[in-house]
Amino acid sequence: MEGMSPLLLSVLLALVSAVAYAAAAIVQERVAASATGPRYAPLRSPAWWGSVLLNGVGAALHVAALAYGPLSLVQPLGALTIVFALPMAALFVGRRAGRRAWRGALMATVGLAGLLSLTTGAEGRDLSDGDRWLLAGCTFGVVALLFTAAHVVGRSVLRSVVLAAAAGVSFGMASVFTKAVAEEWSPDAPLAEWTGLLVLSALAVTGLLLSQASYRGAGLAAPLATVTVVNPVAAAAVGLTLFGESFRYGAAGTVAALICGTVAAGGLVQLTLDRMTAPTDEPSAPDGARGPGPGPGPGSEGDAPGPEVRERVDVGAVPGTRPHLEVEVRARAVAGRS
Repeated sequence: MEGMSPLLLSVLLALVSAVAYAAAAIVQERVAASATGPRYAPLRSPAWWGSVLLNGVGAALHVAALAYGPLSLVQPLGALTIVFALPMAALFVGRRAGRRAWRGALMATVGLAGLLSLTTGAEGRDLSDGDRWLLAGCTFGVVALLFTAAHVVGRSVLRSVVLAAAAGVSFGMASVFTKAVAEEWSPDAPLAEWTGLLVLSALAVTGLLLSQASYRGAGLAAPLATVTVVNPVAAAAVGLTLFGESFRYGAAGTVAALICGTVAAGGLVQLTLDRMTAPTDEPSAPDGARGPGPGPGPGSEGDAPGPEVRERVDVGAVPGTRPHLEVEVRARAVAGRS
């Protein structure tokens, strides 16, 4: 890439990083939709390990982009992950998104990009050991609270969005600890930051497992957009409070950031409603009638949610007296989601 300006190289690396993250999300959603293996850690799935590798490639490219370009440019470009994911899902697995999903994805991306572009770095104080342990404890407490709330929520789509929010918090705090470790690390004492590396690794693994579980029963767009938005917002919140970062343009920038945050949140709501209002009255095609490939038909962004386990289904009255009545229950019609 000789002759390419550092700024252009940074943009190219950031865009490829977003594509890698989008591809990883598509593979994770496909693994979750197959409904085979554990919800959180399908370790026996080669495809899942492929998604882990893609996430690693995306992270490495993102770090490389930050080495060549400013944070104010690279971070907003990372918000394009959800925009890349929708057409890639339609192209490779036949899942086309509707107008509401596209509208929500664009709102989430524009709002997040604007919010990140308004955040500026500053020479803040370093985190002490006490601050790190307090931050780690609060983070795991919030993640545990969201995890518990996800299992209380009845609707599978809402459960997945809450799990995705927990994953976003884990990834965002992992970024904070990455920043803290990178600033304190020295080649003369490579293991001096072992506690920070331990917390960083735990947060990264927790985020990966929670994000994998969030795709079960919710399609691609809503969980991915939630993780994409919550991740940098959580990291930015810590940066504003602990690292001395601030918004550009003073009070006007703060107001603009609030507006951008509202737009991004509105996009997440649109994506969630798109999944919750998916049509459920269309008859399912027989297994043998489905076309090749792992996904459903091209007109669906995800599997339509069916009746939940223990949900009462009215099969209608049976006239007359029948001493022997046989009732056939088809698994495709009333299958619950775990």
